[in-house]
Amino acid sequence: MKLKKSILASSVALLMLTGCYQQPGLVEDGSYDRTKTGAATGALAGAMIGYNSGNHDSKSALIGGLLGAALGGAIGYSMDEQANEVARALGTGVNNDPLAALDPNREIIVSKHPNYVKIMFRDRMMFASASSRLQSRARTKVRKVGQVLANYPQTVVGVAGYTDNTGSYSYNQGLSQRRAATVGSLLSMNGRPLTKGCSYNKPIAPNNSSKNKALNRRVEVYLYASQSNMTDPCR
Repeated sequence: MKLKKSILASSVALLMLTGCYQQPGLVEDGSYDRTKTGAATGALAGAMIGYNSGNHDSKSALIGGLLGAALGGAIGYSMDEQANEVARALGTGVNNDPLAALDPNREIIVSKHPNYVKIMFRDRMMFASASSRLQSRARTKVRKVGQVLANYPQTVVGVAGYTDNTGSYSYNQGLSQRRAATVGSLLSMNGRPLTKGCSYNKPIAPNNSSKNKALNRRVEVYLYASQSNMTDPCR
């Protein structure tokens, strides 16, 4: 019962904390879902840790919950900020519509997800056919992302390349890996990022037309708060 009351108190406190993070002026996306999720998760974990490591009293749990909420909220806020800064640098907004990926007119899509921020680059603006050499405009765009990430050394970065199903799986595996590595080399800082080629796994659309195949050819950059949050981009 004491623990439940402490968690409730921590939850009230986190609402106050997340309210403090609702900063105006970020027109791309002001939802700050990661801030709220991080604060909530941190509050619960902190309350449990405080309760178990203290004297099993409500005070220890409350203190742990407050500290956890503050830390979790700060991490979530950092990810929200990065998403908006990246979008601004790329001359676009944050678009969380899952159907946006099916719009061939969108060359770059920045989106927020519960555990990461994703930047999707269409293949047509990135590479010539069968090439892993970045085109001039794409190189400029990727470097802009790198400039933003230089301000967030704690962020874990992953890059994944994807192809359509033209050609063998192994050929596309190599091509997608080389393309991911090319983008990754421009984002390289503090040992980052981790790169992976996904061949024609995880298609956005069925590979049954030239239009759909163009949608599937892409490079995606993932931003994580920590390495423990990373998932396999090919699955």
